[in-house]
Amino acid sequence: MLIRQMQLGKQGITENFINSLKNQFKNSQVMKISVLKSATRDREEVTKIKEELLKKLNSRPHSVIGKNNLSSVKSLGKNFTARIIGFTIILRKWRKAREEEV
Repeated sequence: MLIRQMQLGKQGITENFINSLKNQFKNSQVMKISVLKSATRDREEVTKIKEELLKKLNSRPHSVIGKNNLSSVKSLGKNFTARIIGFTIILRKWRKAREEEV
């Protein structure tokens, strides 16, 4: 398994960062993102960064399910999970989307 590495600096999460992250996931399943001192040294902030990364990577279209003029929105699934070890965020892309409860 190929593990790629990236660094997150003082500019934070930008569109270019997300695009390069998505491009890296085309060839590998696991990414290690090191959060540099210039970005933050607060563990709670690293958790917020992880949540924002997952939100942007897992953004997928929703399907609207209609039944007797009642419609509900169901997410099509999540492909990415994350874990924090120190000031490193480990992102993993799964082959199959994990279904989410409505």
